Amino acid sequence: MTLTALLLSRLQFAFTISFHIIFPSFSIGVAAWLTVLEALYLATGRPAYRLVFEFWLKIFGLVFGLGVVSGIVMAFQFGTNWSELSRTTGSIQGVLLSYETFTAFALEASFFGILVFGRPRVAPWFYLFSTAMVTLGTSLSSFWIMVNNSWMQVPVGYVVKDGIYIPSDWAAIIFSPVVWVRFPHMLIASYLTGAFCVAATGAWYLLRREFAVEGQIMLRMGLYLAAILVPTQLFFGHLTGDYVHHYQPAKFAAIEGRWHDEQPASEVLIGIPDSVSEADHYAISIPILGSLIGSLSFHSKEVGLTDFPPQDRPPVVIPFFSFRIMVGCGLVMLMLACAGSYLSFKERLERNRLLLWLIFLSFPLPFIAILTGWFTAEVGRQPWTVYGLLRTTDAVTPFLTSRAALVSLVVFGAVYSFIFAFGIYYIYQLLRAGPVGRLVLPPPAAVPNRPMSVVDTNPRHLAAGE
Repeated sequence: MTLTALLLSRLQFAFTISFHIIFPSFSIGVAAWLTVLEALYLATGRPAYRLVFEFWLKIFGLVFGLGVVSGIVMAFQFGTNWSELSRTTGSIQGVLLSYETFTAFALEASFFGILVFGRPRVAPWFYLFSTAMVTLGTSLSSFWIMVNNSWMQVPVGYVVKDGIYIPSDWAAIIFSPVVWVRFPHMLIASYLTGAFCVAATGAWYLLRREFAVEGQIMLRMGLYLAAILVPTQLFFGHLTGDYVHHYQPAKFAAIEGRWHDEQPASEVLIGIPDSVSEADHYAISIPILGSLIGSLSFHSKEVGLTDFPPQDRPPVVIPFFSFRIMVGCGLVMLMLACAGSYLSFKERLERNRLLLWLIFLSFPLPFIAILTGWFTAEVGRQPWTVYGLLRTTDAVTPFLTSRAALVSLVVFGAVYSFIFAFGIYYIYQLLRAGPVGRLVLPPPAAVPNRPMSVVDTNPRHLAAGE
């Protein structure tokens, strides 16, 4: 394989976006979790909610910062490696990315400082409002990114002038039906990431017999939320498959591993796609199920990859396997969420150490599902950068040398690896320390002159009677 500037640029973008997406997906979920915790604290006055909030706020701040740092490079690459994409679609994509800055980033930056420094200085209701605004900001960031990416998947609302794609209908771009399927799918995936990471942390503390109260709050709330979200995510996943089936039939055929037309179509559960022989080796299939999934019909005709010229077909292996890994992660999360929620309702979860271990070990699953979902969407879109309009080979920067692309890839890889290692290490240190500290609680409203009380939650101090 020749390491061309095009291949290296694609590898670089794949590496940076795969690295970056870990942090926003996590921070979106944790921001929503913080809002729920703060609301519960104001409603109940229970110190444990406040303690868990302060604990996860530290992790959120770190992850938020790592997401900002790793995301800056994404915009630079549009100019350094993909200038033809910027030149031809910048009047649409540039505006959408600027909307993200003016709405999402501005909202997050304005209220994040209040979360970190403002609790003693603002009213409790305004602190809750600030937490909700940070949550809204993270969600808006996801929204504008999904609008931009959905336009690249299914371009609408544009005209072509001198080879430049000019927006002609912003309402069609922003309110495209594809956006309102893919955005909830991504948003719920982020909430699931937060829910499972929180539940896994709670399970870890219970397994270590530390922070029992806080661990139960994390475990139960994370599992209850996941039990609601996973079925909802499966529904939006099906809707996402419908848009792919309708607008990107070659991608759909690649995901299904379907090489030839079938009527009715079978569903390949697993196999080894071979683009040379145009067949799936060692395939395990279920008859008729492919037509039912694709068209909600028992006898529909489903197209195969051979209906498309070879130069218009996506690589099959990556979307085929990544889609199955994503679905597999979703099914495992569904089983864990349902089993854990049921045992929690029956007050038996804390005694089931096997399930606690499984929940603790499940924390990578939502990250894997998000990454493989993006691999399915982006690799399956090839050979197009803007589907049906601009090929990837025509989007790369002209005269970009392989050497320059290789150097930037190596530098980004080294810097990102350092950032990732630092982030993981510091998050681990925060998790090991646990939700400990001294909470300064306001006096009851009925006794306005009573001094503030201090609650020490360090288990070592409590054990020593301090």
